[in-house]
Amino acid sequence: MPHGFKINKAEKANAPKGRDHMSTAQLKNISEIRRHFHRNEDPIYFISATNFNLLGLDEWCKNFKYICYIDCYDGKHPNTFVPSEQPHAEFQSIEDINNYLLQHKEVIDLIKRRGGKLKFVFLMFDQETERLSKELGAEVWFPKAKLRQSMDNKIETVRIGNKAGVPSVPNTLSVVKDYDHLREVCEKADLGHDLVLQSAYGDSGHTTFFIKSEADFRRHEHEIVGEGEIKIMKRIDCRGAAIEGCATKEGTIVGPLMTELVGFKELTPYRGGWCGNEIFSTAFPPKVRQKSRELTFKFGEQLRKEGYRGYFELDFLIDKKTGDIWLGELNPRITGCSSMTNHAAFAHADAPLFLFHLLEFSKKKFSLDVDELNARWADPKMIDSWSQMVIKHTDDTVDIAQTVPETGIYRMKEDGSIEYNRFDYHRRAVENENEAFFLRILQPGDYRYEGADIGILVTRGRSMTNGFKLNERGKRWIHGIKQGVTGRPMPQAEAGPALADPAFKML
Repeated sequence: MPHGFKINKAEKANAPKGRDHMSTAQLKNISEIRRHFHRNEDPIYFISATNFNLLGLDEWCKNFKYICYIDCYDGKHPNTFVPSEQPHAEFQSIEDINNYLLQHKEVIDLIKRRGGKLKFVFLMFDQETERLSKELGAEVWFPKAKLRQSMDNKIETVRIGNKAGVPSVPNTLSVVKDYDHLREVCEKADLGHDLVLQSAYGDSGHTTFFIKSEADFRRHEHEIVGEGEIKIMKRIDCRGAAIEGCATKEGTIVGPLMTELVGFKELTPYRGGWCGNEIFSTAFPPKVRQKSRELTFKFGEQLRKEGYRGYFELDFLIDKKTGDIWLGELNPRITGCSSMTNHAAFAHADAPLFLFHLLEFSKKKFSLDVDELNARWADPKMIDSWSQMVIKHTDDTVDIAQTVPETGIYRMKEDGSIEYNRFDYHRRAVENENEAFFLRILQPGDYRYEGADIGILVTRGRSMTNGFKLNERGKRWIHGIKQGVTGRPMPQAEAGPALADPAFKML
């Protein structure tokens, strides 16, 4: 019922008798689930820096809106609301951005104006976010921040994986006092001395360190010593892979296995830093694909036992020599590859994975043959070929962005140069491999510093070679977009604290 309307007693008495039955009836199959969300009346808001992670969900779920800090679309996206900039303390995290948005008068006015039983979903949130949401009368449709935070700990991931029978790369967990102590710990654990170290929290390569010598250790000593328990892994020659799942009361639903773009200097300044994904049916041998799906299912089932439900992502490391699959990381949330998962061919045939997350939290009764659904989604015919690249500013320079390519569809000409073709806010508008969808993150007037997100480029087909290096087409796309970014020097008065690299990523 639209907000602001009342039904009198006579109308209520004459209302169709099936209405209450409809609201309590069990959803028995995919088409009923789709119809349920097509008719959804409760407002659901995704609140984040941008709407990138859940791009396109508004087409599947009625009354699904985005509240964002950055306007990637110059006001042209029909379901995205960006309030005007208000004075605020410097943001240290996406949680800070969300908490700012939840206290913004224009956001509060919008929410109140639209009314209804409020539901919020976030990329990142903390206990303050939960408190502010409650003040606004909204339910947060994710497990509690406290539970998410404990599971986001890389050390905890190993423990859950061990319980689930999902092995991690040979590793040990230890406080590291100095380099000699590190060597001592590794000898005891038989890990050798070519190592990968990770602190408990961190993403996109920010807290992943490759240590082969004392010189390597010295470079990162201040980020390792005094940081508590460190995950110390044997370094293996591996390929990174990502897969998302959703733990529901009916069991764990598993998405497709994707390749990861990692550490490409054209895209990121961070060695070991995530910078995109590919999805295509032959990316991995059938055995690897099947095994990774089985491990994800087992991990999801263990998450359910631990009290977690809903969306999650796992990173796997696949040994190039042996084909062994090792657990890398758990992200108990949506991630940078969620838009890939939720737009794969199977999503259009059935439903996006995140729709099952919403279903799980809706308290709506449903039954689902998870085994049958997972078997269908494992079919290579359900996977089409797409690539996304997250383009960062990779030079060790700071200036103010003057021009940045706008969001929309770009075309690659025969000579390899890139030109803007037309506005769109959806990747499905990409018609062939000579077109790409670019989502602008960096805005004119923003600081452009090493590691700043410029935007996300989505193309049909592959951006890597069979040897998992950037292919020529991928390099041309990156070069073309970066050429469209210009900056102006900062006034002298601004040179100072403003240059600090934020300790978080926007995606």
